[in-house]
Amino acid sequence: MSGAGQGLVGALGAGRMGRGIVLAFALAGREAVLLDIKPRAAEAFATLKAEAEAELRASLATLVELGVVKPETVDTVFARIAIVGRDEAPAWLARLGLVFEGVPETLEAKREAFAYACEFLPKDALLASTSSTILSTELAALVTQPERFLNAHWLNPAYLIPLVELQPHPGTAPAATQQLSALLEAVGKVPVVCSAQPGYIVPRLQSLVMNEAARMIEQGVATAADIDKATRYGFGIRYAAMGVVEFIDFGGADILYYASRYLAGALGDSRYASPAIVDRKMAEGNIGLKSGEGFYDWRAIDTADYRRTALARLVELMRMNKVLPPDGETAAR
Repeated sequence: MSGAGQGLVGALGAGRMGRGIVLAFALAGREAVLLDIKPRAAEAFATLKAEAEAELRASLATLVELGVVKPETVDTVFARIAIVGRDEAPAWLARLGLVFEGVPETLEAKREAFAYACEFLPKDALLASTSSTILSTELAALVTQPERFLNAHWLNPAYLIPLVELQPHPGTAPAATQQLSALLEAVGKVPVVCSAQPGYIVPRLQSLVMNEAARMIEQGVATAADIDKATRYGFGIRYAAMGVVEFIDFGGADILYYASRYLAGALGDSRYASPAIVDRKMAEGNIGLKSGEGFYDWRAIDTADYRRTALARLVELMRMNKVLPPDGETAAR
C-alpha cells in the first residue's frame, strides 16, 4: 500500500466536511480534489462549485484575519484545490492515493458512493469514510477491497482542529492504518485509533458532558452562562493541559472513586457510579501517580519533573486564554 503517501488526496462529497478536508491538505502544501459525484445538470454543478469556492475563500480569509495564514499565500493555497463533477470524477479518482468519503449519513448514499469510487480507484489507494455514526464494520462490506478501508472521523472545522479519530475494522490491514496515521501526521493532524464501537472517543465523551450541562440547567443547578464559564476556566482548561485519563492518574483514582460514590448516592443516580475498572484499581492499590501505577505506568517517571511540566502546560494555556498575567506580572500579595 504505497499509493497514499505521495499521491493526490481526494474528498468524495462536496459538503462542508469535504471542503474542510481538502482545505486542510492544501494548507499543508498538498494538492487535493473535491469530488461531487451526484448526477447534476451543468448549471446545478456550476452553482455548487461557486458555493464551495466561496466557502473555501471565506475560510481562508478568516484564517488570514486571525493571523494563521499569510495574505500572500491565499491564492497559492486555493490553487492546490480542484473541484470536479461526476463527468470528470473517474479520471481524478484514478489518480488518487487516498480518498475520504463524506456523503450524507445514510447507508444507501454511502453504498452508491463507494460503488462508484471503487470502480476507478487504484488498487493501492486508501479509502476512508468520515462517518460519525456508521461503524467501519458495517461500511467495510460496501467496498471492494476492505483491507484498505477504515473510518476517519474529522472534527469541524476540519481544516483547523488537529484531531482525526481512526476506526479500522477487523479486516483493515495494519499497514493501512499505519499509513493513514503517518500521512495525517505529515499534514499536521493528530490521529488516534479506536475500535469499531459507536461514538468514537470524542463524541462519547462530549455527549455525556453536553447532556449533563443541559440537565443542570433543567434542574436549576446553574445558569447556562455560569456553566459555560465553569467549562472555559476550570473544566476545559485543565483537560486541555492534560488528557482525561492522565488527569485521573494525576489526582488519583481514589479521588474519582470516592467522588463517584458520593454523587451516585447524593443524587440517587447510578450513572455517576464508577466503572468496574476504577473499583479494581482501588482494590489493587494502583491509583495513579502517587502509587506508581494507575492507567499509566509512572514508576520510571521523575514525579517532580512531571508535575512541573504539567503545571507549565496549564500556565501556558491560562496565559493564552488571558486569565493569567504575562510573565513577571504576577506579584505575591
